[in-house]
Amino acid sequence: MRLSPTRLAVLIGVAGALLLVAVIVSPMLLISMPSFLNNGGTAVDCDDTAQVEEASDSAASDIPSEYLELYQEYGERIGVQWNILAAVGKRETDHGRSSLPGVKSGTNHAGAAGPMQFLISTWGGKARVPMSSTFNGYASDGDGDGVGDVYNPADAILGAAKMLKRNGAPENVRRALFVYNRAWWYVDQVEEIARTYAQSGEVEVPPQASEECDEPLVDAAPSDVVAKILAYALEQRGKPYLWGGTGPDAFDCSGVIYAAYREAGLSIPRTTFGQWPFGVKVLEGQEQPGDLVFFNSGPGTSPDNPGHVGLVVSKGKMLEARCRLCGPIKVTSYESRTNRVGFTRPLQNPDVQEQLKRLQNSTL
Repeated sequence: MRLSPTRLAVLIGVAGALLLVAVIVSPMLLISMPSFLNNGGTAVDCDDTAQVEEASDSAASDIPSEYLELYQEYGERIGVQWNILAAVGKRETDHGRSSLPGVKSGTNHAGAAGPMQFLISTWGGKARVPMSSTFNGYASDGDGDGVGDVYNPADAILGAAKMLKRNGAPENVRRALFVYNRAWWYVDQVEEIARTYAQSGEVEVPPQASEECDEPLVDAAPSDVVAKILAYALEQRGKPYLWGGTGPDAFDCSGVIYAAYREAGLSIPRTTFGQWPFGVKVLEGQEQPGDLVFFNSGPGTSPDNPGHVGLVVSKGKMLEARCRLCGPIKVTSYESRTNRVGFTRPLQNPDVQEQLKRLQNSTL
């Protein structure tokens, strides 16, 4: 249909008016954008149950199907990026296809073995470790036969996922990779491979690694006191771990919690061993922000005497200072930790209840 000159002029005039309105209004919209939008205008999803990264065509064509399934299964189970796990497998042995010494038997010149190239000492002292025995290492039983076999892909990939998790992944991937093989060129190469394996072309970090997710956590706190505790604790994120540290520059696991409660005007025990019996025990599933979550971890610890603690910031998430080689203080998930022993609520301790009453009276 051909438009008449008059009608065409009218349409051009209307389009121009709409464009002018958009130009005038758009700055107002930008000014009123909520704080949970990043600089690119994209909402930050603070739910760490976000969709798992899809495999790219390159991943599907390059990774043997049985290996791809293992990378994805154990990446999700342990809580690390499966494409980083796969990239390590590619860089080390081409997903077990390499014919170099140490891949299928023996060790290479550096003493590494298996498809993920573990040092035998790091694995557990020998290539095949009975899981019923006492050992110090990452030996794992991925296929359920009761033996951690460094040459078995299921066992080795599960062990590698645990090692990456232990050393900073998924939040601090570069540090975790550097611990795996102490060379920054290695870290760069693995990250580049990982990007090609992801459909997005990225190495995604979990939303809890973003400071833009802090404000909703504080706003959702069950009380003003808990909000103060969370706000201080979250501000320490990114600072280094220091055994015995209580700030302001570095903390250990119990030290950052002790300091956060102190910031809110409350006094609790300084150490993990003191904090565990101090708070009122909370059933799993009933924990809330401000509670503490404990783990059987470290020398001299046990289920009745846990050696590690984190501060619950929301259901399933905690702030923790884990260890010197685990990266900085950060928000992580506690639900995937197999050595969790329980939760406590320091705010229900009778002494803390008295402290709260005094704080309340002082503000009247």
